[in-house]
Amino acid sequence: MRSAKILFNEEVAGYLLENEEGYHFRYDVSYLEKRNSKPVSLTLPLSEKTYRSSILFPFFDGLIPEGWLLEVAEKNWKLNERDRMGLLLACCHDCIGSVSVIEEK
Repeated sequence: MRSAKILFNEEVAGYLLENEEGYHFRYDVSYLEKRNSKPVSLTLPLSEKTYRSSILFPFFDGLIPEGWLLEVAEKNWKLNERDRMGLLLACCHDCIGSVSVIEEK
């Protein structure tokens, strides 16, 4: 099982979990209570429910680098291209834009 904090503008917005059942995303309760909270993605609207998927949510998959940058990450960190959660955790803690992914140990 692997998990990550999802930050939106450097504030904890939610949590992403990978286990044998697939992927689960839920918003942090205190983030939902704030008046100016925004969804991390239009495909993951603000909600108290836990989102579930058998594959990595397309929004998070889209944060993973592509092309030569992906090749550099795979070679330097010895990552498997098919391990999407591993790539997300290794490459997306300092993304361009509002969303960051921080691995929880």
